[in-house]
Amino acid sequence: MKYAYLGKSGLKVSKLCLGTMNFGPETDEKESFRIMDAALDAGVNFFDTANVYGGQGNRGRTEGIIGRWFAQGGGRREKVVLATKVYGDMENPLDGPNQSRGLSAYKIRRHLEESLRRLQTDHIELYQMHHVDRNVTWDELWEAFQVYVNQGKIGYVGSSNFAGRDLVKAQYEAKARHTLGLVSEQHKYSLLCRLPELEVLPAAEEHGIGVIAWSPLDGGLLGGNALKASGGSRSTRSQERVEANRDKLEQFGKLCREVGESEANVALAWTLMHPAMTAPIIGPRTLEQFLNTLRVVDINLTEEVMKRLDEIFPGPGGEAPQAYAW
Repeated sequence: MKYAYLGKSGLKVSKLCLGTMNFGPETDEKESFRIMDAALDAGVNFFDTANVYGGQGNRGRTEGIIGRWFAQGGGRREKVVLATKVYGDMENPLDGPNQSRGLSAYKIRRHLEESLRRLQTDHIELYQMHHVDRNVTWDELWEAFQVYVNQGKIGYVGSSNFAGRDLVKAQYEAKARHTLGLVSEQHKYSLLCRLPELEVLPAAEEHGIGVIAWSPLDGGLLGGNALKASGGSRSTRSQERVEANRDKLEQFGKLCREVGESEANVALAWTLMHPAMTAPIIGPRTLEQFLNTLRVVDINLTEEVMKRLDEIFPGPGGEAPQAYAW
């Protein structure tokens, strides 16, 4: 496994991040345990989850599975750089009007304590805002997070789904408080979703924020099986997306066969070619899927392959404003 510093921090994480969203809804506890054990054996030390993962009516279930895996001992907790998130509705009626999505200091306190309990740990290495909440001031946010950093309950603060302007504002306000600020931004990024190249990725790179790509296979569309699945096995929306991108996916599959790598691994390796990228999130449902992904960090896409990928999946044209101005 290969490792990188997480943004401007001194924390080293694997260049593949194990996403756990399938643990519970798609993958049972026994198989989830097998995947996490295999991850540690392979040197994958970066695990990502969220308090809302687990499925409708079962939010928190995924954190609970991870907590029970930690409870087995054997150095499992000590070897993992653990990331979870706060923002969503946990379907807890006791939260009253504060049950809805958001990032108040009140909500951060309550949801952090609940995550620690489910995860069976006393600290979280990376605590991430799952979405931006522009109804909350950065005075409130940084004061709330600093309390838990000082208490040792969280090590670093990250964001997810932030616009470029939000990343810059966060770092400006943190600097005014003489605090570290954000060390990561988890953002949707794939060959089919290159809009972040305009603003988010340049802002992250400039301000020392490591980017973690979520949905790097774009909901499975880049995974190699999208063109093989029968119409009846897909939702109407998924089927429409496949048809809208059929030509691109066919060209992509041909290129990957020439390269000698699977579509999924090429798509993941492509994300790592961007200098702002720390790691793509892989979300295996089975142990086999996980093992097939490990070689991604050793795939080096040539300049010619990168050029052909640009031709198949055109980006926005570079960074803003040069991408759309003289």
